Amino acid sequence: MNAIVETHDSPTPGPQTAPHPTHKFKLLLKREFWEHRGGFFWAPIIAGAISLLFALMGIIVGLVAGHRAAAAGEFEIDGVQVNGFDLAMLTSKLSADDLAKLSQGIDISLLFSGMWPYIVLAFVVFFYCIGALYDERKDRSVLFWKSLPLSDTETVLSKVASATLVAPLIAGLVGVATMFGFLTLISIVVLLHGGNPFTLLWGPAHLFTLTIGHLTWIPVFALWALPTVGWLMLCSVWARSKPFLWAIMIPLFAGIFVSWFDVMELFNMQSGWFWSNVVGRLLLGTVPGSHLFYREGSGDMIGDNEGVQALLHEASLSGMVENLTMPELWIGAIVGAAFVFAAIRLRRWRDDN
Repeated sequence: MNAIVETHDSPTPGPQTAPHPTHKFKLLLKREFWEHRGGFFWAPIIAGAISLLFALMGIIVGLVAGHRAAAAGEFEIDGVQVNGFDLAMLTSKLSADDLAKLSQGIDISLLFSGMWPYIVLAFVVFFYCIGALYDERKDRSVLFWKSLPLSDTETVLSKVASATLVAPLIAGLVGVATMFGFLTLISIVVLLHGGNPFTLLWGPAHLFTLTIGHLTWIPVFALWALPTVGWLMLCSVWARSKPFLWAIMIPLFAGIFVSWFDVMELFNMQSGWFWSNVVGRLLLGTVPGSHLFYREGSGDMIGDNEGVQALLHEASLSGMVENLTMPELWIGAIVGAAFVFAAIRLRRWRDDN
């Protein structure tokens, strides 16, 4: 008896295509964001909210003091006593020079109101880089990630991009939102006291310039912070324990050694150059605006009318473009890239097994 065997040809699976490198890199960036969203996302938002809270408290204190002064008859313009909170009358008394000073004052207030997220950014990026490659060795998760089709180059570069681009971008957007929130608070006060917010605030303020400045500083920050980011990640992947101490103490002891033995005099240079261009660049690069101390005439940027103009210029698009011409920025970026390359090489075998 012949048995009839039915065979069902199962469809042969087609060739598996490898995921595109950009898709993998995008997933790595998402991984870094979700693992560190507390620092990348919530920390600048909380800082901006605290900034607005302090601004509101300052407004309330100022209004109370102003009402007391108005009640005591201390507001006078051209010898005529006026209600200090009659902003319509005060506006009519302002000269063209007064309006120009008002515009500068508003711009400076907006600039400083949006700085709080950047202050937090300096600490977030610093400690993120310290633990970026050490924590995965500490909890042995590096073995899992190395089992996936992800190269060391992709992994390390995703962490560098998160520190130099993703975190600053979020801080910049929060800074812009904080700036508009501060201006809204002041507008409500002006409106409640008979003033026109569009004439007194929104018109004189250079909102477009300041908004563009919040965003165009990101490439400058990324390049300027690269030596610090690269150094911290190199220590993170190299140190078997306490990477923070290694990252801090090596540059500091190097600076002490150079100063103690006057090593820089061999090159006809002062020890201060080493502290500024080596120690400072390795440890303080994540501080937004630290590059200004390396610009000529930065000491005159605060304190007078020209200083205010210079500070506002730094927040503009042209000011940020000028920063890209700094030789210190590009030299540091090359050194930082070398540190990142060394971190990639070390991660290939550094798993503490």
